[in-house]
Amino acid sequence: MATSTQRPTSETAARTAPRTARLDALVGEVREVVARGMAPDVTAYLAGEKLAPHLGAVGCTDALLTPEQQEGDPERYRQHLLHAESDGSFSIVALVWLPGQCTSVHDHVSWCVTGVHQGEEHERRYRLLPAEEPGGSARLVATEDVVNPVGAVCGFAPPGDIHKVWNGCREKAISLHIYGADISRLGSSVRRVYELPADR
Repeated sequence: MATSTQRPTSETAARTAPRTARLDALVGEVREVVARGMAPDVTAYLAGEKLAPHLGAVGCTDALLTPEQQEGDPERYRQHLLHAESDGSFSIVALVWLPGQCTSVHDHVSWCVTGVHQGEEHERRYRLLPAEEPGGSARLVATEDVVNPVGAVCGFAPPGDIHKVWNGCREKAISLHIYGADISRLGSSVRRVYELPADR
């Protein structure tokens, strides 16, 4: 998503951090999907199918995330890098949102899957309209507002992936994101931040 408070310094950190057996299982399932070499949108869809059954697992014996991976930041939403594949083909991160925290309007460097693990995630999707006359400015038009509860999964691939995300509820929200890129190297999945006029 957009700029995070903690940018991982190396992929080694993600691979050596403590993680749960359920997260290890998810990594293996996503690895199998990515290895098929399908088109980006198909890969996103199939990775989403693998992510969905793991969302909402918070019990002591079947938790997806460690307590440290669920910690937020009072200043802005926080990114926890959970896994970066050694060949750079995919990464998994947890984003922790305290009430009111949000991203800028942005798009992505690769295909992406998001799933809500805790709380609720609000999303506004946009379409980019070109300038109507020479020398004019392009603008954004909101096409859809979505409220994603626990268990909701969506996948997408550029182009057409411009959106803004925020926590609109009164409790902490956590979402899992799978990207077809090496987030340990890039630090973020954001390709471009949009500061164009928008209708909302």
